[in-house]
Amino acid sequence: MQTEFRTILWRRGLSMMLFVLFSMTVAMAQVLVKGTVIDKTGESVIGASIQVKGTTQGTITDIDGKFSLGVPDKKSVIVISFIGYATKELQVDPSKPMSIVLEEDTKVLDEVVVVGYQEVRKKDLTGSVAKADMNELLNTPVGSFDQTLGGRIAGVNVSSGEGTPGGTMNIVIRGNNSLTQDNSPLYVIDGFPVEDAAIASTINPSDIESLDILKDASATAIYGARGANGVVIITTKKGKVGKAQITYDGSVTMQHVTRTIPMMDAYEFVKLQAETYPASIANSTGGYLMEYQGKQWTLEDYRDIFQYDWQDEILRTALQHNHNIRITGGTEGVRYNASVSYYNQDGILLNSGYERFQARANTVVKRDKLDISLTTNYSRSIQTGSTPSETSYSGMNNLFYSVWGYRPVTYPNKSMVSLLNDVMDEAIDSSNDYRFNPIRSLKEEYRKYYINNLQMNGYVSYEFIKGLKLKVSGGYTYDARKNDQFNNSNTRYGGPTSTDKVNAQIIRNERLTWLNENTLTYQTNIKKKHFFNSLIGITFQNSDYEYYSLKSTHIPNESLGMAGMADGTLSSSSSLKSSWAMMSYLARLNYNYKSKYYATASFRADGSSKFSKKHRYGYFPSGSLAWNFMEEEFMAPIKKVVGAGKLRVSWGLTGNNRIGEYDYYALLQMLKEKQGDYISNGSIPSGVYPFDNDMSSVGMVPVSLPNEDLKWETTEQWNVGLDLSFFDERLNFTADVYRKTTRDLLLEASLPLVSGYYSATKNIGKVRNDGLELSLSTVNIKTKDFTWTSDFNIAFNKNEVLELAENQLSLTTAAKFDQNYNSQPSYIAKVGLPMGMMYGYLYEGTYKYDDFIKSGNSYTLKDNVPYFSSEANTQPGMPKYKDINGDGVIDSNDRTIIGRGLPIHTGGFTNSFAYKGFDLSIFFQWSYGNDIMNANRLFFENAGGKKDLNQFASYANRWTPDNPDSDIPAATKSASNNVISSRIIEDGSYLRLKTVTLGYTFPKTLIAKAKLSNARVYLAAQNLWTWTSYSGYDPEVSIRNSALTPGLDFSSYPRAFTLSFGVNLGF
Repeated sequence: MQTEFRTILWRRGLSMMLFVLFSMTVAMAQVLVKGTVIDKTGESVIGASIQVKGTTQGTITDIDGKFSLGVPDKKSVIVISFIGYATKELQVDPSKPMSIVLEEDTKVLDEVVVVGYQEVRKKDLTGSVAKADMNELLNTPVGSFDQTLGGRIAGVNVSSGEGTPGGTMNIVIRGNNSLTQDNSPLYVIDGFPVEDAAIASTINPSDIESLDILKDASATAIYGARGANGVVIITTKKGKVGKAQITYDGSVTMQHVTRTIPMMDAYEFVKLQAETYPASIANSTGGYLMEYQGKQWTLEDYRDIFQYDWQDEILRTALQHNHNIRITGGTEGVRYNASVSYYNQDGILLNSGYERFQARANTVVKRDKLDISLTTNYSRSIQTGSTPSETSYSGMNNLFYSVWGYRPVTYPNKSMVSLLNDVMDEAIDSSNDYRFNPIRSLKEEYRKYYINNLQMNGYVSYEFIKGLKLKVSGGYTYDARKNDQFNNSNTRYGGPTSTDKVNAQIIRNERLTWLNENTLTYQTNIKKKHFFNSLIGITFQNSDYEYYSLKSTHIPNESLGMAGMADGTLSSSSSLKSSWAMMSYLARLNYNYKSKYYATASFRADGSSKFSKKHRYGYFPSGSLAWNFMEEEFMAPIKKVVGAGKLRVSWGLTGNNRIGEYDYYALLQMLKEKQGDYISNGSIPSGVYPFDNDMSSVGMVPVSLPNEDLKWETTEQWNVGLDLSFFDERLNFTADVYRKTTRDLLLEASLPLVSGYYSATKNIGKVRNDGLELSLSTVNIKTKDFTWTSDFNIAFNKNEVLELAENQLSLTTAAKFDQNYNSQPSYIAKVGLPMGMMYGYLYEGTYKYDDFIKSGNSYTLKDNVPYFSSEANTQPGMPKYKDINGDGVIDSNDRTIIGRGLPIHTGGFTNSFAYKGFDLSIFFQWSYGNDIMNANRLFFENAGGKKDLNQFASYANRWTPDNPDSDIPAATKSASNNVISSRIIEDGSYLRLKTVTLGYTFPKTLIAKAKLSNARVYLAAQNLWTWTSYSGYDPEVSIRNSALTPGLDFSSYPRAFTLSFGVNLGF
């Protein structure tokens, strides 16, 4: 027994010795390889897989991106892979630590998107976040990124009020939440939140690395009180590891207006004057049909006579040029990126334009566990000229009233040159007609709007232990704006008919904002199955604002220009200073199990100085779940067809704090003149009291009641989303269904007059937006030399007003564009219907002869035919409206909804082609279901008693005894012709070929001799073709853009077709 035991023990000992010797032999045969895996920006890639090719032997990178691996020999090949990056194969180099740079993968699901305070792979998203394709946005040279964003992303509605150079775009994400407050999104530039779209537009588009749109509450709730309208996250370019690279991007653009509005020619114009003013048409001292120098002028003499088309005189073919120079490079320790750009756009309207200079610099320092980044951006822009639709009191003072209304010919005894040179047309009755010479006024008005913007932000990040990182960020923004205006005696506001005569005005305003954010993040996993990513933070922000203005009138020496202000009479002055501050706490937790099941929860508490102590803090939670169902084993049979599939659901609360800094206070103000009209909400009497007949005595006036119950508008949002990918990402589909309900709307509520106030701001009302968003991207053809891809998106949004003020079923608003219409309600928000509905009378055409009883040459309206209440003597050819209530009288009780200002759906469709060095991109954009209130027709399809006022060419088809079937009102002065009605409501739907870009990239072998690393030339065209039934300049118009008054067109700046030639060079 003892001998048997010894035998067994000896055998086991021998086996152990042989195993140890074998292991030592294998270990001695292997080669140890060390290295670091980073991305292009120099950031460590954590968790990258390092595997010996052809074996199962491998490891992953640690928290610093480092790895250590034994390989069979010096010729071994390792395979480096990580989600979001292209897989790389390299032969090992055991002589020194390897530095491996991974390139980003172009696959959609592996894209990295920026959400609040962190980055997440698109595959791991639980919320609704869209990423803009910056290559597509930069295909056409533009001044700011938002000018080409429209139609690119489902649910992001981008429009401009008109085509003014340097004008900012209106971005609305998933419909309007608020009736009276700002509905634009929050912009986050390199982590710095700003609420002013004008500041975001100062960023040179070529400096933007990525543009991410946060749409649902799960994504936006981390921004709390400012996230209700969505968030646009702008990440600018940083330096890349490698030798210094210099790039130049430049372009020259031609702009031209391809669509003008046909006006009456000289023949039709004189015919109209003969019809409306027969007594003066042959006046011997000045009449179109007068006898002059022995010739009797007749109507036929005006058929082919020389005449002015004033649109041709004020519109021009204009140039635009854009230049960007960038240098970037660095090492793993220090990276840098610097750029300068110059953009200059001449407006298609005389004496208008936009010019901007910008410089940007970024430095990133990385030392072991320490990261430091500093970014500085400076921008100076100058906008010349003013929008032609700026005046809201009198429409006659707006530019195009004179452009369209100025007569095309003079009397036979008056030189045509006088029309071009004289400040005023002698035929105009200046007591009730404010037409001016548009050429003289445009050329001699001085309008300069300067914006100087400095943005500085940076952060310091330190990793204490593996996965635990503290980040301290700071930012500073200084925004200074200056507006100078001068009107000499040859301009509309300084000419003979002006009450101010020669005048000047200066406006100065400044905003200084600072921000401090402190976040602590921790990433860990349990057995590489349960992955956790947590974030907590505290932020502080403060903003100070100052405003000053001064106006001087009756300046005696106009040759001094702005310098002569001191010699004039001080007309008005104003000043304002305000400040707000915010402190916030935030937290978020992300969890996923095997990249199959996901959960995200976030919470933010915002404290704002804009609200009283008992409502100072708002609390904004959110949560979301996601299921990657294609990771389930039971889905394996269809894996080759459906490569990825994810179902998402989210809920959250967000807020809107964009109200005045002191709205909850009882405010007093020294008012030198009244505000409003004494009878409307918001009206306030002046504080002037004539002690001893001295009108300079001004006292304090209470302007608002205190309301300590005032709080932010709160939006609750549900979102359900589905992401599908087919055939190895050849086809990707995303669908989102959402419901947003905004409560505690900030509205002006009427008060009993015994209170001494007309109205007060209260939290009343509720609005809902329901929507569906669909996005589809496909790789239609992909070969070695040829690629064809397509992107399609469409978004439906249904807006509904759920509640207004106490016992209030509707809220009417008058869009301000002319004194004769400013008191007429033209829009309505009604419970149960979308906001921004157009309101007025239903037009039924003109009164026809059948509506009257004829007696001799007089006509009497039949008893059963309704008549307009303020019309003393209704005659054939006058406007006829629908008698809604059937009482036989058409009055204010017959006003009803006549159009909708918001679209039913919007979208875009892009096709991109690449063949060898050539690339072609074609982009269509559309809007469907919205109407436009074409207020221009109130003046130019309506002679309206204004002598020598030219009309649109369509007015030639007006009602006359010879044209009794026409539904265009006759040329008679009538009260019924000066009301808002469906006659001026037009379909604003359109399909636009927005951009076409054709480029060619030269082969590297061809440009190497010129020491170029890249060379591309391109042609780009914008606004090539628009299919629409709208009769105005352009269907993308809204001069008084707000949630309550969308889609108004009056004297708007035309939109131009552009053709650009550009180059992209790399050195």
